[in-house]
Amino acid sequence: MPWWLWILAGLALVVIEMATPGGFFALFFAIAALVIGVLVRLGWAGPDWVQWLVFSLLSILGLAVFRRPLMRALKLGGPGRVVDAMAGESAVVLEDVPAEGVGKAEMRGSAWSARSSARTPLAKGQRCRVEKVDGLTLWLRPE
Repeated sequence: MPWWLWILAGLALVVIEMATPGGFFALFFAIAALVIGVLVRLGWAGPDWVQWLVFSLLSILGLAVFRRPLMRALKLGGPGRVVDAMAGESAVVLEDVPAEGVGKAEMRGSAWSARSSARTPLAKGQRCRVEKVDGLTLWLRPE
């Protein structure tokens, strides 16, 4: 395969990595393709089957060795999301929340979807404590 195709494939994989949310999978394939492109350009890559073999090995080795430390260093995908720290904080109900229903509550100056964790209705203006955060929904209990 010509060297410029490897470089083009590597750049396309970099774009794919940037367009997808933080998994760092395509990044290692991109790096491997760019390395193979440089090796082909220098005449050190050999026939096509060797290029594909080295590309595969570099990609898998990069994923196996570097992905987890990279994720850990950037604090991605691990436990302890920032929203989990909101449990125990105070929120004010913006609209009536029926038992087993969904309403709105304000916390930190932002409106959130809210559910009652006590399975009792919450009245507008009532101050509540956040039990847990599930996505963009606050589970509230009356204070």
